[in-house]
Amino acid sequence: MLGFRGASRYIADPHCFNMELQAIKNIWENGFQNLHLMIPFVRAPWELIKIKELVKLSGLYDYPGFKLLIMVEVPSCALNLEEFIKIGIDGVSIGTNDLTMMIMGVDRDNQEVANVYDERTPLIINILENIVSTCAKHGITSSICGQAASDYPEIVERLVKAGITSVSINPDTVDRTRDLIFQIEKKHFEFKK
Repeated sequence: MLGFRGASRYIADPHCFNMELQAIKNIWENGFQNLHLMIPFVRAPWELIKIKELVKLSGLYDYPGFKLLIMVEVPSCALNLEEFIKIGIDGVSIGTNDLTMMIMGVDRDNQEVANVYDERTPLIINILENIVSTCAKHGITSSICGQAASDYPEIVERLVKAGITSVSINPDTVDRTRDLIFQIEKKHFEFKK
């Protein structure tokens, strides 16, 4: 999981990254404008600045409606999110699996320490809520991906109350989660008619 991946890999090989950006640009030029760019494993603000420079050079920012999002899956990003937002992003997706492993220092696939891995710990939930409320405060989208939203309705409830804009879940939990979110929003938010 650690190492040469995500933003650092794109920066290290801008030619390869530009080929990916040109593929996205080609899709936009063919009229499919619902494809956006999400950068994984952004560790430091300077990485985001460099990524944005490369995206600008590609011409993708010339398309109205194009969005740049980042994954929040490392503690340095989760705990320093305001700095990334100031640089300019349109939204985040919280990778709960990786973020929990990094914060707790455990490999969820290693049976010797798997019992320590739990997204429901107060520390993890507080960090998730802080990410979501920070995004809401700045008017950018926030979503959650990973197993937590499918497995733990209590996490979904806390994040909906904090202002999350979307959740990614397993297909077998769609109906249950949709009903849960409807009930939470009905109870905690006032809708204008």
